Amino acid sequence: MKDVDPKRFIEVCKEELKRVEKIKPPSWAKFAKTGMSRKFPPKQEDWWYTRAASILRRIYLDGPVGVQRLRTYYGGRKDRGHKPERFKKSGGSIIRKCLQQLESAELIQKSQNTKKKGRIISEKGKKFISKILSEVKK
Repeated sequence: MKDVDPKRFIEVCKEELKRVEKIKPPSWAKFAKTGMSRKFPPKQEDWWYTRAASILRRIYLDGPVGVQRLRTYYGGRKDRGHKPERFKKSGGSIIRKCLQQLESAELIQKSQNTKKKGRIISEKGKKFISKILSEVKK
């Protein structure tokens, strides 16, 4: 995973996730901002699939991760006018819905480890990612 370009991986993974029936953006997705630090909703039509692909990559790289760690990862600086900027976490609803959809597609699963809670890549997810990695390396 670390040998391939992340942007290229996410682009190929996004196209593959569009073919998965269980991963669909909700009706409110075209109006929603992705966090407090954003002024407008995303301009891309298929940003939901891009975020799902990025979340899948993050879970693969970071092991068991939950919504809170992903909120911190996707957060950004909030423009507060003349006051100094501050870091704000991303919205949790989008991340939670993406995780639920990836879980229903059986690409990820909840960790069985009691000490480290969060989601991890399932066996089906490992096959899915290895197929994409082989395609990206070509």
